[in-house]
Amino acid sequence: QKNTSECEDDPREQQYGRILSQLRIMYTVGYSLSLGALLLALGVLISFRKLHCMRNNIHMNLFASFILRAVSILVKDALLTLTLDPRSGSSAVMWCRGAMVMMQYSVMANNYWLLVEGIYLHSLLVITVFSEKKYFYIYLAIGWGAPLIFVLPWITVKYLYENEECWERNMNMGYWWIIRSPILFAYLINFCIFIRIIKILMSKLRAHQMRYTDYKFRLAKSTLTLIPLLGIHAILFTFVIDESVPKGSMLRLIRLFCDLLFNSFQGLLVAILYCFVNKEVQSEMLKKWKRWKLGKDIGEEYRHTHSHTPHIKSGSVATGNLPLSSAVPEENRRLVVSYSNGTGRGKPSKSRHTLQFTLQPLRGATSHASTMTDDNCLEEQVQYCSYRQEGEETSV
Repeated sequence: QKNTSECEDDPREQQYGRILSQLRIMYTVGYSLSLGALLLALGVLISFRKLHCMRNNIHMNLFASFILRAVSILVKDALLTLTLDPRSGSSAVMWCRGAMVMMQYSVMANNYWLLVEGIYLHSLLVITVFSEKKYFYIYLAIGWGAPLIFVLPWITVKYLYENEECWERNMNMGYWWIIRSPILFAYLINFCIFIRIIKILMSKLRAHQMRYTDYKFRLAKSTLTLIPLLGIHAILFTFVIDESVPKGSMLRLIRLFCDLLFNSFQGLLVAILYCFVNKEVQSEMLKKWKRWKLGKDIGEEYRHTHSHTPHIKSGSVATGNLPLSSAVPEENRRLVVSYSNGTGRGKPSKSRHTLQFTLQPLRGATSHASTMTDDNCLEEQVQYCSYRQEGEETSV
């Protein structure tokens, strides 16, 4: 056996340690970038109500599982480094174990939400009509509930039989299979779904009698899009387990590199593909930007022309605080000011005068109240009217 000084002087051990340090830097950068992109993507999907549908609800839960995974891994690494300090107390170890438990749960939940994505996509292609609301509760149970069935027994055996340090070491690999086996099961099911979806896409593309190059291109595009969504890359090294290859071997390092690279940057790739380059999301963001830009331009123009606004003494209108509807491009609101000019009550007389102005809404005006042009006049009272725009709700 080797003592500590011999291990420190072993060049192979030093080389292996440097490689692991570089891999840690790589996946820390990957998880950090993924975390930022996923938080932004999740915020976008939540803020736009028109994007709330079954597909995007599943995407949001998938994003949340990626966020939980990234946060738990980054926190676990920080606490694991803290526990190596001799001055750290038992509380640091307990926090580190809690972070390790959260990491195991989030990794499994992330893989099961990838499985849910595969199941839902397969259902869209195979099942003609199905109750989305009913199935969504099943998806929630699979994505967030199923991992608890396996994580709780793992916590129990670790506490009873391997209650050492931060629970990061697997001295008995049989306990580790409590976590590994359900993840492998999810990988295999998703791989079968992936093959099935590719066959369906091939048959549908052939039915449209496309040109050979277009057919191959669209099939390749669909396949490449499905790979990060369903986590198919994980199947490549699933069976290259730690027990089957010696420590420091080239195969083990290749497997570790690919595993850490894909897992850390997968969240970033999913956020880009299913949010930032999604045409529905881009359309809603463009509409939001145009509304904001238009409101800003209208507000500046209103402030510029406000000093030239005419004042009406009889039946005058205070134009500064009108509740205006939200403006749309190249459309203005019309204000019709009517007064009876002393003709008495009842029906409007022929001498009725009508003044019509074109006003610009104030910046930040968000009221959706829009009225219809009214021809009625009341003595010494002003009727505020504006035409109703297409697609707006009317509230009086």
